[in-house]
Amino acid sequence: QVQLVESGGGLVQPGGSLRLSCAASGLTFRHFVMSWYRQTPGKERELVATLTIPGGSTNYADSVKGRFTISRDNIKSTVYLQMNSLKPEDTAVYYCNARNYYIETFNYWGQGTQVTVSS
Repeated sequence: QVQLVESGGGLVQPGGSLRLSCAASGLTFRHFVMSWYRQTPGKERELVATLTIPGGSTNYADSVKGRFTISRDNIKSTVYLQMNSLKPEDTAVYYCNARNYYIETFNYWGQGTQVTVSS
């Protein structure tokens, strides 16, 4: 069955960096659009970054553009989110999402990883 396992979250000071990983299994990775979302208490889940199927494009929320980079390793079936110049407002639970480009109802979520940016 499909599994998405996030890792790499933690506590970091403002201005610091973290690299999140999401390891996918049980799916044909090259068919899936991979995204990172984040959510804080009292707020709706927010799309942070999306990387389409191989050969596609990336998209970023305006709030993270220039600071975050999404990438994928198609051999390891893993998507990454490199987060630089972190701000306190980046604090959230970050979720990995996989959505089949051809069959959009095939849509999966990881369990999330906590990122806390605080001095």
